[in-house]
Amino acid sequence: MEEELYFASDEQAKKFERRRKIRLVAIYFVLAICALFTLVPFYWMLATSFKTAEEVQRIPATFIPLQPTFQNYINVFRDNSNLLLRYIGNTLLVGVLTTVFEVVITILAAFAFSRLEFKGRDIIFALLLTTMMVPGEMMIMTNFTTVARLGWLDSYQALVVPFVASVFYIFFLRQNFKQIPDELYYAAKVDGNSDFKYLWKVMLPIARPSIITITILAMIGSWNAYLWPRTVCTEKDMKLVTDGLMYLFQNDIGGTSDHQIMAATTVVSLPLLIAFICFKKHIMRGVARSGIKG
Repeated sequence: MEEELYFASDEQAKKFERRRKIRLVAIYFVLAICALFTLVPFYWMLATSFKTAEEVQRIPATFIPLQPTFQNYINVFRDNSNLLLRYIGNTLLVGVLTTVFEVVITILAAFAFSRLEFKGRDIIFALLLTTMMVPGEMMIMTNFTTVARLGWLDSYQALVVPFVASVFYIFFLRQNFKQIPDELYYAAKVDGNSDFKYLWKVMLPIARPSIITITILAMIGSWNAYLWPRTVCTEKDMKLVTDGLMYLFQNDIGGTSDHQIMAATTVVSLPLLIAFICFKKHIMRGVARSGIKG
């Protein structure tokens, strides 16, 4: 009887292991297909940036450059260096200012909604959360009207001020703050520490991964911004890099063509790729720590 039970349990274990392996194979297969659809456009952009003008127009198209050349990158910076560097500088300036203000406001707001007790706190936070249900594109016209009345068109204020606060980041960091035990806050208050000192000495070090995640995502969002900068900035010297590239291509400055467009796009995309590779662990750690408490 014991031998029969042993063989039965052993057979069940083998079946369970086979099912687990089949499930893993299916999961990885689906993930591989999704990764393929994601990576192919990036590979095509990179491959085209190394092709000659004749190879770009070749039919059927070549998946691998037959005669790789760096001349496209040289031409992009040689013909458009002043404007391209101007656009990159604008993007860095706007990105740094937006990120600094956004992180500071996010930290203070998340602390207020997670630790401070004031009348209407939950109602105000619920109203803020409802704004997340409204697509940002629906608020472009009202924001544009406000910016125009303030006389901020074609200025850095129009690119920075509307994005100095993010409800999503406030919610994201608030969830992290709420996981910190209340006893630490009460102990700090008993010791005579102010709210700001408790925030600086206790909450910020504990929530550092989430704050780093917010900083990285805010900077990436500023770098990728396209629709709003294109709406409020029409002067060529005030454009950001994404809209600036479109301006260069549409006006054919320097005789740009498909392979040069891909070269310029690759140059603009590389900083984001490098930033994600370098800070991937911080992003994943911050998302994992945020939780869904409260």
